[in-house]
Amino acid sequence: MSGPRELKKSSRRTQAERTALSDERMFDAAIQLINERGTEKTTLKDIGELAGYSRGLANYRFGSKEGLMLRLFEKFDGRWRNHLNSYVSDKTGIAAIRAAASALRDFLKRESSYMRAMYILWYESLGQESEVRNRLAHHHRVYREDATDWIHKGIEKGEIDESIDAEQFAVQFCAFMFGTIYQWLVNAEALDLDALFGEYEVNAEKLLAKREAVQ
Repeated sequence: MSGPRELKKSSRRTQAERTALSDERMFDAAIQLINERGTEKTTLKDIGELAGYSRGLANYRFGSKEGLMLRLFEKFDGRWRNHLNSYVSDKTGIAAIRAAASALRDFLKRESSYMRAMYILWYESLGQESEVRNRLAHHHRVYREDATDWIHKGIEKGEIDESIDAEQFAVQFCAFMFGTIYQWLVNAEALDLDALFGEYEVNAEKLLAKREAVQ
């Protein structure tokens, strides 16, 4: 027979599970509404109601719409980071660049609704100073630093030509990634993702490889 302590602990777990479930449903509702309306016309009231809860729960849980958007930002970034790391792992140099490109290609296919909502959120944040915009700037810097590190290590290993400017290549790499996402958002059907990313990986390897290795 369970004692009071065991029952109390079990109750806390149940409450935590209910909270996690309601948060997940509200995140899903926010993604749906952002895709349908954009962030400006998405309200906490509508998010709570679409998720199946009282109109005040989202406000109680997140405090403000920006609070929910920031949580959604963190959730998306964690999801993308886990996905990216599963591809790149401990790879460096050309292998890391190719793996990161493949990771984005597959993320666009598997997480299209999530990706679309987050980029709508990010693009709409550019017109004003906000915490979302500040965090986006930070994450862009991290992505460039990651790519720069992959190139530096590839040069150290002797597989990437010493003439490559790692920092500038990182900017170009991110420009390809984010530019592709932008075009995909505008008209996904216009892009053959497999062909596009396959061509990029081949061209990136030709650009980066030691000059004597290029035929």
